[in-house]
Amino acid sequence: MDLTQLLAFTMQNDASDLHLSAGSPPIVRSKGLLKRIKAEALSSDDIRTMLYSVMTEGQRSEYEKNMELDFAIALGEKARFRVNGFTTRLGASAVFRTIPTEVPTMEELDLPPVIKRMAELEKGIVIVTGPTGSGKSTTLASMVNHINLHHSKHILTIEDPVEFFHKSRKSLVNHREVGTDTSSFSKALKSALREDPDVILVGEMRDYETISLALTAAETGHLVFATLHSSSAAKTIDRVIDVFPTGDKEMVRSMLASSLQCVISQMLLRRADESGRIAAFEVLIGTNAVRNLIRENQVPQMFSMMQTGARYGMMTMQDAIEDIAEAGLINKKEARRALLSATDDEEDHDEEYASSALGGGRMDGSDKINIQSSSSSSGSRKNAKGTDEGYSF
Repeated sequence: MDLTQLLAFTMQNDASDLHLSAGSPPIVRSKGLLKRIKAEALSSDDIRTMLYSVMTEGQRSEYEKNMELDFAIALGEKARFRVNGFTTRLGASAVFRTIPTEVPTMEELDLPPVIKRMAELEKGIVIVTGPTGSGKSTTLASMVNHINLHHSKHILTIEDPVEFFHKSRKSLVNHREVGTDTSSFSKALKSALREDPDVILVGEMRDYETISLALTAAETGHLVFATLHSSSAAKTIDRVIDVFPTGDKEMVRSMLASSLQCVISQMLLRRADESGRIAAFEVLIGTNAVRNLIRENQVPQMFSMMQTGARYGMMTMQDAIEDIAEAGLINKKEARRALLSATDDEEDHDEEYASSALGGGRMDGSDKINIQSSSSSSGSRKNAKGTDEGYSF
């Protein structure tokens, strides 16, 4: 069994991730569920050999020094993967995330119309948030693709690593990869302001300096797209402000209030027909009222603002999940799980709220997902055959 076979198998079965972990057989994530491949357990040396076969000499050295590394690889012309090699107590491990080579359009992703409106802006900052694997990069890629196809602009992306490659169409697109083309997000952003960009995509706002420079770029007439790991639109505002020292918080509130255009928080839900996953979006628009709340440090009132801001394109995650459930695109169990996840940190929103919103019934131990039984219900695809024990390889 070699890495090329495993990656080809992952692509053939429309799996989003391939997991290699010492002491376990290869595992793929298909439609949100982990499924074991029927194969022998991998050793740490097996995984290290696979990783080294796709690393450059410099990457091997960095992996050995830091015991972890992010990079991207291509498997022919139709497959790319974002790779994270890391070390556990049992030895070498790795996760390969599938990256489509064809950038999906907004229509294919069925994004809310307000997201297209954000891609048409001239300046300001648009922040896309959500947990790892929620599709943030794909949403941003579709926005960049829309600009590239319809507008004559200079688009500069700063990523770690570069995921979606955009060929310059009507726009000029330049990709910079942290660690390969630049040493850090902050240095690339400083340089970006002198590179005549119209649109800047920041792969991740990780620290004080990067966030500060992204806000500065948005204030100085650029359209900035960025991602952040947070679970809701309101928490995104808090997280941006909390990165700054106490003495700078008033200044950053003013900067964010003047430049914020939109916060999009998203999560992926399993479809009722088990054909894949569908995204639910929470949208906060930077209206004058929202900007005043940011300046006055009244972030807890954002939730009420989203509830009453439908005419601007705003929506809470709860409303988005309920709309998808009412359309029959997800089942009640998945809707309850998503509602509990979306409301676990909100006052007055609990399990009873999730149940009542969907017609009653409480979650209990019987709602837990049994991976083996779930995998046995999956249909066969190409060279794979679902069984109670996992995928045949």
